[in-house]
Amino acid sequence: MTEDADLQVISSTTLPNGPAALTTAPDEAPSAATPSPGIPPFSGPTAAGVENDNLKVRPHTITEETAEPPGQIAESEEQTEQAVEQYPETEDTDAADPGAQAVAASTPPVAPGQSPWFHDSGNRAFGFNLAKILDRGEDADPIARVGQGLALAGVFDGMGGAGGTEYATPTGRHTGAYLGSRTARNVVDTRMAQLIADPIFEVATVAAELQKCVHTALTNQLTDLAAPPSGLRSKLLRALPTTMALVALRQNEPDTTSWECSAFWAGDSRGYLLDPQRGLQQITADDLRDPGDALANLHQDSVLSNAISAGRAFQIRHTSMNVTSPFIVLAATDGCFGYLPTPMHFEQLVLQTLQSALNAQEWSAALQTHITEVTGDDAALAVIIVGAEFADMKQALQPRTALVAHRWVKPLNALSDQIQLLEDELAAVKKQQQAVTENLWNQYRPDYENHLESLERNG
Repeated sequence: MTEDADLQVISSTTLPNGPAALTTAPDEAPSAATPSPGIPPFSGPTAAGVENDNLKVRPHTITEETAEPPGQIAESEEQTEQAVEQYPETEDTDAADPGAQAVAASTPPVAPGQSPWFHDSGNRAFGFNLAKILDRGEDADPIARVGQGLALAGVFDGMGGAGGTEYATPTGRHTGAYLGSRTARNVVDTRMAQLIADPIFEVATVAAELQKCVHTALTNQLTDLAAPPSGLRSKLLRALPTTMALVALRQNEPDTTSWECSAFWAGDSRGYLLDPQRGLQQITADDLRDPGDALANLHQDSVLSNAISAGRAFQIRHTSMNVTSPFIVLAATDGCFGYLPTPMHFEQLVLQTLQSALNAQEWSAALQTHITEVTGDDAALAVIIVGAEFADMKQALQPRTALVAHRWVKPLNALSDQIQLLEDELAAVKKQQQAVTENLWNQYRPDYENHLESLERNG
C-alpha cells in the first residue's frame, strides 16, 4: 500500500462520447500511443461538457441513516423477504422491456471510418480516474462509450511496482506504468470503434487483434523512449506494464432486451454485470499466479500471472455470454474494490451510492467520495446503464439494495463492530497492565536492588 496522500480526481464526468471519453489534468502527459497503420482516428465532435478536471467532492460516510433512506431500502427482515420474493433468483427472460431502447437510440448505421459512439451518453454512462499521488496517477482514464445498440466500458491499471522505471518525455518524467496504461487505453479505444461495429464479431479474433495492436504500440513506444538498458534483473520487472478489463456490448436484434456481452482482460482489473435478479457478477477472472476466489484474492498478495507489457508475451483473455436488459456494466481497477472487506461490500457501495443519487453525475461523485475514503491506490471506474433510464434502474435495484444490506453486509459489519469493541477493551486492559506493572515494580524494586547499590558504589 502506498503512503497516505490526498487523491486527485484526474477527470470525472457523465461522459460525452466524442474522440476522448475523458479529459486529462493540465499537467498530465499526453499518451504516446499511436494507432496501428491503417486505423483511422475517431471522427465526429470533440468531447464537450466535461466538468472541472480537479473536481472536489464533500467527504461522506455510509451510515445507517444515509444508507437506508425511508421508502428506498427495506428496514426489516420482513421487508427483505418481500424484496426477495419480488425479485427471485430465476433465469433471465425476454419479457418486453420499456427501456430497451435507452441505449439503442435511432441513429443511422455507422459509416466506414466514422465513430459508432453517441456524442452525448445522456444520464446513462460515466467514468472517473482518481490518483493517489497528485499528478502521478498510473491508471489511465476509463473508457465509457454508448452507441446505437453498442456500449464499451474499460479500465487500464498501470503496474507501478513492475513498471516503476521512469522515462523522459516532452512533458516531464513519467513511469513506465503511467505511459503503458495510457498507450494501451488509447489503442484499444480506437481499434474497438471499428471492431465492435463489424457485423462479424468473433471474440477470439477480437482478442487476438487487440493483443497485436497493443503489443505493437507498446513496442514502438518503448523504442521511441530510447531508454538505456536497466541494470536490474528481475522476473517481476516489465516495460510499460498495465492491466486491462474491457466489456463490449452488442444488441442482438434492434428493439430487443437481448445483448451479447463480451469481456476481454489481462491482469486483475475486473469487469462486472449488475442486475436486479442476481446483483453483482464478476465476468473476468483475476490473472494471478496463486489464484483463489474473489474473497481470497482480496486478502492474499499474489503475483500477476498475465499482464500487458512491451517485450514480454501476454494474452488478452476473453469470454462471451448473452444477457437480458436492464442491467449495468462496470469496469474497475483494483483501487475501487481491493480495499473493501468483501465483494459484498463493493456491491453495497455501488448500490447505496446509486440510491442516494438523483442522476449519474451525483452517483459518480458519491462513488468517488467513498472510494477515496478507503483506497490505498489509484482507482478508475467506468459505469454504463443498459436498457433503462437512470431513475428506472435505480427503482429496479431498490429490493437488491435492501437484500445485500440485510442478508450479507449487516451481519459482517455487526461482527466487525464487536471485534472493534473487544480490541478497544483489550487495548485499555493492556494500558492498565502496563501502569500496574510499573507501579508494583517501583514498590518491589528497593529490596530487589539493595545489594546492587553497594556493588555500583564499589564498582
